[in-house]
Amino acid sequence: MSNSQETHVLQPHVPGPDFEVKATTTGGSGDINFMFDQFMHSFEQFKQTNDQRLAELERRGSSDALTLEKINRIDAALDDYKSAMDLASLERSRPALEVGNSPFHSDEYKEAFSSYVKRGEEKALSIGSNPDGGYLVPDETAGEITRLLTAVSPIRSIAGVREISSSVYKKPVSVSGPAVGWVAETAARPETASQTLAEVTFPTMELYAMPAATSAFLDDAIVDVGQWIAEEINTAFAEQESAAFVNGDGISQPFGFLQAPQVAQSAWSWGNVGYEVTGVSGAFPASDESDVLIDLVYALKSGYRQNASWVMNRQTQSAIRKLKDVDGNYLWQPAQNAGGRASLMGFDLVEAEDMPDIGPDTTPIAFGDFSRGYLIVDRRGVNVLRDPYSNKPYVQFYTTKRVGGGMHNYDAIKLLKFSVS
Repeated sequence: MSNSQETHVLQPHVPGPDFEVKATTTGGSGDINFMFDQFMHSFEQFKQTNDQRLAELERRGSSDALTLEKINRIDAALDDYKSAMDLASLERSRPALEVGNSPFHSDEYKEAFSSYVKRGEEKALSIGSNPDGGYLVPDETAGEITRLLTAVSPIRSIAGVREISSSVYKKPVSVSGPAVGWVAETAARPETASQTLAEVTFPTMELYAMPAATSAFLDDAIVDVGQWIAEEINTAFAEQESAAFVNGDGISQPFGFLQAPQVAQSAWSWGNVGYEVTGVSGAFPASDESDVLIDLVYALKSGYRQNASWVMNRQTQSAIRKLKDVDGNYLWQPAQNAGGRASLMGFDLVEAEDMPDIGPDTTPIAFGDFSRGYLIVDRRGVNVLRDPYSNKPYVQFYTTKRVGGGMHNYDAIKLLKFSVS
């Protein structure tokens, strides 16, 4: 596209003639910097309209319906721009695949794997054979799949991650440290109590996808089959992973952090996730709404706050955007650059659509150091089984990856519960 042509860009839901996002001649639909400029323009319009809403509330106790409609449309436009920027950032950040010393990195193995995917030829693939059927993808393809999952899956991007070679990962956790005390220089040193250890176990579960392609597509000499497989399955894997990391029941899938036992923070004990309450069923308090968010921040120990993130879905974030502090500053702030994250009260905000909406007795907001609180376990390797028979004329590729997950530090994540108690 030449610079003289008008660019087609993602258009927000325009609420009226006084709010307009115009096309430009200096960027393209894939120009992330251009989209970021449009995002920031929309946010300024959002603040102005929300200030108008608050003034109407203060002046007459209610907001004009047109003002509410306009702010909702601008809010939707912000979400549209954010989604477009995330996609553009992911596409732009694809690195060249690295080459290592593993046998699965060798050109011979990659060529053999390509022959297996395209034509079913199995020569030179014995090194990657699976007794259950199928073959391991080359290491760089497996690494690309994991990298894409990290970019797409919100929880994986902030959680702790371990790669293992077995089906189960066991980790001892110190629930309480050894007893210590002060003594005089020449006084006897009595034996101290031992620390309390608990063992947490993370079994890996099978996650699968089955992309399909025609023989004509596979016969195309320029098709990079490893890249094609990675791109086909990464979104499907990421969606399933994200849902499980939040709400998984631990049966044939990882154990989600919202499925852990929950108790009021004042009664917190190991093995439970603590929560603060809003004091109102299904809503923020009528006044001083941000106080409950401050309470949640300081429910977390200072050592965990240094690397803490907020986790919530888009609907909850929409409600948070309207909140101000006592000085009139918005608590929610947009990212400082196109590839960054929005922040809330100075902490990164991670958008996870699998978090519940605000409602009675729900916990739609989580805050904590997820790298220390939630652990994801990846069993090394991604398997591919070629099936040219079940769905002719398509060739299906039964692709599996083993993943586990669960809480490994119950003190590092806290929740906000929208309830009276």
